[in-house]
Amino acid sequence: MIDFGFDKLALISAVALVVIGPEKLPRVARTVGTLIGKAQRYVADVKAEVNRSIELEELKKMKTQFEDAARDVEQSVSNEIRSTTAELDRTWQAATADLNGTPPPSTAAELQPPVPEYRHPKKNWRVKRGATPQWYKQRHGIRAKALSGAARVARFRPPRTSA
Repeated sequence: MIDFGFDKLALISAVALVVIGPEKLPRVARTVGTLIGKAQRYVADVKAEVNRSIELEELKKMKTQFEDAARDVEQSVSNEIRSTTAELDRTWQAATADLNGTPPPSTAAELQPPVPEYRHPKKNWRVKRGATPQWYKQRHGIRAKALSGAARVARFRPPRTSA
């Protein structure tokens, strides 16, 4: 970029003062400043757009690489599964061929134990709670009766003093 030193800036300002005049110089300086600011913002926007497009291209390349790698892994896993399944089938056929006519179990239900039935525990929590003595509840702070919010506030409100 163009490099302006202090001496060059002083020379340009002196020429501008002579050519434009002292009355119009502040307005011209403001206009030039706004134009330079707009130009800098435009250049920054263009740079940002170029950087975004470059990053987008890199991300697209990485995406295709990951998709290719995932496809390769999927194919290798499916090939392994197929080969293992084929080997298992061959082994199963060889093992069942040696049984010589003994029939396999007809259903899978014969192999599983029966499911236990549900029995209600026959616990009555109301009776159990009511069996607690009142003196024990009072000593340990167990509420015997439910209070509403307003009743609780009224209970703990300090007494009024008449003036």
